Amino acid sequence: MFFSREKEITALSNLLKKPGHAALIYGKRRVGKTELIKHISTNHNLLYYECIKDTLKENVRLFVNECKRNGINIPEYANFSSFIEVFDYLNSLDKHFLVAIDEYQYLKELNSTSVVDSMFQTIIDRYISNLNLIISGSAISMMKDLLVEGNPLYGRFSLTINLPELNYCEVSQFYEDLSIRDKVAFYAVFGGSPFINKQIEPKLTLKENIINTFLKEGSGIYNYADNVLISDAVNELQARRLLLALSNSKKKYSELLAILDKEKSGVFNRSLKSLQDIEIVKKNSPINKTDDPKKTSYEIADNVIRFYYTYVYKNKSRLAILGPTLFYEEYIEPTINNYVSYRFESLVRDYFSLKAKNGSLKGIRNIGTYYYDDQHNKTNGEFDVALDIKDGYAIYEVKYLKTPLTKQQILEEVKQIKQIEEINVLKIGFISISGFKEPVSGYELINGEDLYSF
Repeated sequence: MFFSREKEITALSNLLKKPGHAALIYGKRRVGKTELIKHISTNHNLLYYECIKDTLKENVRLFVNECKRNGINIPEYANFSSFIEVFDYLNSLDKHFLVAIDEYQYLKELNSTSVVDSMFQTIIDRYISNLNLIISGSAISMMKDLLVEGNPLYGRFSLTINLPELNYCEVSQFYEDLSIRDKVAFYAVFGGSPFINKQIEPKLTLKENIINTFLKEGSGIYNYADNVLISDAVNELQARRLLLALSNSKKKYSELLAILDKEKSGVFNRSLKSLQDIEIVKKNSPINKTDDPKKTSYEIADNVIRFYYTYVYKNKSRLAILGPTLFYEEYIEPTINNYVSYRFESLVRDYFSLKAKNGSLKGIRNIGTYYYDDQHNKTNGEFDVALDIKDGYAIYEVKYLKTPLTKQQILEEVKQIKQIEEINVLKIGFISISGFKEPVSGYELINGEDLYSF
């Protein structure tokens, strides 16, 4: 199953219209980089090689074997000692190839980083006039380093793609027959990784899917959450402690520091930066307090990791004793609705962002939360969704309720918003997953169906 990625497909297709160009594709593990490469190569002679954690010599040997398996005639006397020599030979052939070097970071684990990058700089500069080259990798921070001035590969890529997870609307195609409420819940738990969502059985309930994946040690999703992503962090133990501290919440830097690094050894800072680099943790600031460090918070960005550390990681022993079904009923079921509601707020912000990107939402300068500290009424807090527009803000309240929102509930919320004097509210809206009991004039009302049909 392959869908979406239209922007990336178009960009790669344009690049591959003529030889001599190199592209860099990176993104966290299991996000679909390899599938994208294979999909785009339909009309090209793809020579795909996935690097291993070994010496350059061994990787060159395996790359040559891959060439042979793809029908490339390698003379018996040829004894290639480097990637440069192999590319020199491939470039001399009459046939045009698309060469993909995947998991590029493995070449650098047992070899000099500067040597590997310099080698591929030479390849791009001299030996792809009859080829196209894609370098791909999942060690995000290492791949980003290739784009930094001073790196031998700086300026060598005609196209760079940081491949994100599918957004909530795109990934819903994996379970397109579910209700809107269930689509939101599935996304809140399983996120936007194609690899993860291919393991979902849409004919089963959310509970059954969680039991079959997160609660069964050895399943692909359990392994992904417990090992695969964390393996790229600088300090795995500290990374796990940090993720456990965050779980399904936002925390300020000072709170995390007090929990994880009382001695201020610096280990915490390195771990936090590492998790941000590999896009598992993200930094948030209210859109009206972007320069105020006291209002900055951190949270887990990956939905799968968030769910795993909220419910499973700290309770492994109880899961082993109770078994998946009883564990779900005792430790997940009582709070799963509340858990999904937090993620629903983030999904709504993504909804407005997607509308802004496709041109259907004009005049927006920023999208996020809004922190208020109303001295007159002695209240403070944060609005779920705020749109920064000229001369003021549009404020939206987000409701993940099982029943439609009533007129009385709306008017009560409006009254509270209007009491806050510090903010110039130009527009008030409501997003209700279950819709609205009756129309209420003067306010924008967005139901669950609207989130998937713009």
